[in-house]
Amino acid sequence: MTAQTAPAALAALVVLPALTGLALLLAGRRADRSAGPVAVVAAAVTVALAVVVATLRPRATAPFLGLVDGGELALAVDGLSAVLVVGVAVVAAAVMVFAVADTARSSARARFFGYLLLFTAAMLATVTATTLPTLLLAWEVMGATSYALIGFHWYQAGKVAAGTTAFLATRAGDLGLYVAAGAALAGTGSLELTSLATVPGGWRDVAAAGVLLAALGKSAQLPFSAWLSAAMEGPSAVSALLHSATMVAAGGYLLLRLEPLLEGWAGPAAAWIGALTAVVLGLVAAAQTDLKQLLAASTAAQIGFVVLAAGVGSVAGGTAQLLAHAAVKAGLFVIAGAWLTSLGTKKLSELRGAARRHRGVGAAVTVTALALAGVPPLSLWVTKDWAMAGAEGPLRLTALVAAALSAVYAGRVLAVVLAAPPGARDSEPGREPHGTGRIPVSVAVVAWVFALVTPALALLGVPAVAERLALAVGDTAHPPSLGELAVSGAIAVVTLAVVVSRPPVLAPLRHGRLAGWAGLRALLSPRPWLAVARGAATVDEQVIDRGVHAAGALALRMATVLRRADDTILDGAVGALAAGTRRGGDAMAAVDGRVIDAAVMAFGAEVRRLGGFMRRPQTGLLHQYYAQALLGLGVLLVVLLVR
Repeated sequence: MTAQTAPAALAALVVLPALTGLALLLAGRRADRSAGPVAVVAAAVTVALAVVVATLRPRATAPFLGLVDGGELALAVDGLSAVLVVGVAVVAAAVMVFAVADTARSSARARFFGYLLLFTAAMLATVTATTLPTLLLAWEVMGATSYALIGFHWYQAGKVAAGTTAFLATRAGDLGLYVAAGAALAGTGSLELTSLATVPGGWRDVAAAGVLLAALGKSAQLPFSAWLSAAMEGPSAVSALLHSATMVAAGGYLLLRLEPLLEGWAGPAAAWIGALTAVVLGLVAAAQTDLKQLLAASTAAQIGFVVLAAGVGSVAGGTAQLLAHAAVKAGLFVIAGAWLTSLGTKKLSELRGAARRHRGVGAAVTVTALALAGVPPLSLWVTKDWAMAGAEGPLRLTALVAAALSAVYAGRVLAVVLAAPPGARDSEPGREPHGTGRIPVSVAVVAWVFALVTPALALLGVPAVAERLALAVGDTAHPPSLGELAVSGAIAVVTLAVVVSRPPVLAPLRHGRLAGWAGLRALLSPRPWLAVARGAATVDEQVIDRGVHAAGALALRMATVLRRADDTILDGAVGALAAGTRRGGDAMAAVDGRVIDAAVMAFGAEVRRLGGFMRRPQTGLLHQYYAQALLGLGVLLVVLLVR
């Protein structure tokens, strides 16, 4: 691969999965049998392309809005996107392998894998976009395909509603990205992504608010977090991809990409929202009785550290947290999906001893859950501390509480799945297992790939590796010191030990509001929004409509008065002026005809008469001219003599 062909590789990185996905969607049920292998091959090629473009760092453009600076569709790979394209491609490929084994053969597999590939292409376009039109296009495709994937089993009750909830919640935040684009265009005249950080004056605040809103919505941060709960209605492969390296990570990535825009009020706002999300959703995760709901809440909490990192300017720490969380959470969701298929349940109370029943997968879940807890020497132990390295005072304390809560909800999982399996006497009466009872080898392999990546990513804490990552993403912040890592590691180990050894300590949480996502679901319920709509309708009818009607009636009365004034005053004055002008014209015509014309005719007649008189002496006879000359001389002589 040369520098000349690198742009083609970058374009193919997005186009290949997109076209393959479209082809599968158009083929429909006829391609169900081959859809899985085709998707896996496309994902594998995408991984190879991701490695190539991450190495060569190319740029590719295509015309789109030609009259605007930055209006083209443009992709480029720099240090930040190089790290993420590889992460996204690898996670997507692993999830494709899992999905082949996890998706029922009777399902519409071509449609499912088609949407998965389109979703992957949208995320790859998001992390490489350099113009706002490219980002907005990828952002929209990601939202649309996530709706289709969450509601994939549309014929089952609640699936479409769950997809709609997730779609509308994220769309509410997505509007901020359009506001930011408008602010960039108004402030700089450019739609380049980098122009957002140079928007002047008040437009900069508008752009920062819009980007922050869009990122919080996509990454399920407060107050948008509850859409993740609804998204758990989707297939397990969708949850694994959605909540690891793609859609939920996209908002955090956007804030890291546009970190210079957050200077001012937006930085502290993002930092506090991320820290509070990590605490609140950490408590929500600890209170869940459903494994997928616990993992969903923990996803919002862990991405909260990324948002915190962007707010305090720790771009390298946020990037490391994105990568480490992607591996951990993808592995946990794959295992949760495997248990759902093999054991027929996702309830924690029914997963007791699950890790002992399937020891291979059980070892993998143990490693990934320990990493989620922040236990040394695994990846999230390092990356969480690096993400909050720039936090100080109360913000730092809040982040440490959130880190301790990571050990609480991870310990909750381990306490259940590592417990002794219930005997026949302990099992629920009347309940029969309805799973397949087995976990495919390919699924176990995928789970172990993520489990092995987890300790490997702990190398991000090694100074030499950390420096290279910081240099790649253009960050000057230093990774956490050994003292800071020791404190957070000790907190994680102690907390985890308490939770695993004393599971009943968390029992009160399961009976409070935290189990219902701390009331956040009510924000997505149609009832409050219908109440708002009714209030708005009342205001519209009672205030705005009446005001408009009153203004219209007043305008009509004023128009009537003005019409009467026009008829009686203006029209009368115009008519009188016209009549006076006409009479003046008639008088002038009379004077012209009777006086001026008569004088001119009289003068002309007199001139004509005098001319005739003057013509008489002109006889043409010479002797008469002599006589006339002598007469004239005589007259002159008399005049001279008289004088």
